[in-house]
Amino acid sequence: MHLKLKRTPGIFITGFMGSGKTTVGRIVAERLGWEFVDLDRDIEARENDTVANIFAKRGEAEFRRIETDAIQRWLRKIECGAPTVIALGGGAFVQPNNYEMLGNNGISVWLDCSLEVAEARIAECGDTRPLARDKEALRKLYNERKVLYGRADYRVNGDLESDQAAGEIVNLPLWI
Repeated sequence: MHLKLKRTPGIFITGFMGSGKTTVGRIVAERLGWEFVDLDRDIEARENDTVANIFAKRGEAEFRRIETDAIQRWLRKIECGAPTVIALGGGAFVQPNNYEMLGNNGISVWLDCSLEVAEARIAECGDTRPLARDKEALRKLYNERKVLYGRADYRVNGDLESDQAAGEIVNLPLWI
């Protein structure tokens, strides 16, 4: 088993919005028999509000603070030996302090999804993503974040069907 996973059993799935982090993460967790957490849904439950409303009412800076607190809370459980797959929000991994915390507490996997596929998946969800409302800003954000996602421990093709992408994650050389 990879030394990081032996110490702190966490798999953190990152990638751009629409890359399939939640769907793939849920499948990975199920296959491994681990707990699964969608960080955005966890935040919404704790805050009793949607991510979109938190952005609108309190701003991105406050959302990022809440997000970091949520990561810290889950990392404490992982550090105590609770194996967990966490689907991160699209911006969580690119925040420097989050990146460092996550890197010290498990393995990160980037679902590298093309912008075209991400846009199509986002369109299916309706207008619930606050950073996806402006197409040009979305493209710019995608290009900025892509470089930062590249720091993940592993890269998996996010354009694949969810079951295939999950299979690729489960088959990574993590268990040696």
